[in-house]
Amino acid sequence: MNSTVPDKLKIPATLWEGLKRAGVDRAEVMRNANLPLSVLRDDAPIATTQFFALWRVIEAVSQDSTIGLRIATGLDGAVMPLAFVAAQHARTFRDALSRVARFKRLCAPEDVSVKDFADYGELVIRWPHGGTETAPRSLVDATMASFVELGRRGTGERLVPLSLELARPAASRSALERYFSCDIQFGTKIDRIAFRREDLDKLFITHNKELLDVLAPELDRRLEHHGASDSVAEQTQWVLRRRLTAGRPDIRSVAAELAMSERSLQRRLTDEGVSFQTLVSQTRHQMALEHLADNSLTLIEIAYLLGYEDQNSFFRAFRQWENLTPAAWRAKHLRGAGAPDSKQGRQP
Repeated sequence: MNSTVPDKLKIPATLWEGLKRAGVDRAEVMRNANLPLSVLRDDAPIATTQFFALWRVIEAVSQDSTIGLRIATGLDGAVMPLAFVAAQHARTFRDALSRVARFKRLCAPEDVSVKDFADYGELVIRWPHGGTETAPRSLVDATMASFVELGRRGTGERLVPLSLELARPAASRSALERYFSCDIQFGTKIDRIAFRREDLDKLFITHNKELLDVLAPELDRRLEHHGASDSVAEQTQWVLRRRLTAGRPDIRSVAAELAMSERSLQRRLTDEGVSFQTLVSQTRHQMALEHLADNSLTLIEIAYLLGYEDQNSFFRAFRQWENLTPAAWRAKHLRGAGAPDSKQGRQP
């Protein structure tokens, strides 16, 4: 099946956090998943079939037929992928679901289509690269529950879907009916969830236009390059994002991780019209904005996550990027999205 959704993904950190909160032993999952060492050591991407296998191991290790629901409902905005962070700040539930459908492929090799009808709207979930395999039931449960959680948290109301169709055989019916509180059909041809028009039109109390103006261009940029052959600059930034917390990476260590010499990396970056130092600054800038959107992180913690030796260095760099202090930027862009953490760290 041809698809614009690439058959690759990096295992989302959200999944590991969800397992932790659900009390599932990550180490045991990893031991039984039989994933390549590069996935465990270097965060290398995996294919859809490997992702399916990982979820089946999660089902086996947890011995819990509702583990998908528990993972989806146990997470909060602070640990969600950037696509869901943006959706949480949409204007309406309909707008939020449209954003998820557009950007979901950035965190999973699935295709989400949204259709509007006179009295309702529906989302259909497909896994273009799943072949003849049926998606693990816990994965589908988690995906469907994530849509419902988005609506309930965004509106502050206990929204109930109009209907839910699941391609898998009936299992955990009572738990699913308690959570979704709607008509559920099993053994259907596709996985589909529908919501009433009046619910889709409800406003989000978490709407934040200023924050969306920051997040949307970055998501568009990521989507544009997703699935394409990464440039050396993009590969460099990927390494930088992983290594910044260990301190400021030097070009030699990054080149070694990319399996090339320092001189080769410099030459190829020059050919692409960018320098290593520029990439370090750009990566820190984007990560700073992402971290500042997470109210659970203090400014001191963000400085550490960006590899700065002290918070004053972070504050000086941020002023150069945004002409604002980090605290001022957070206050300006997160109005209406919850009060920032009071433990900001001292501003110079």
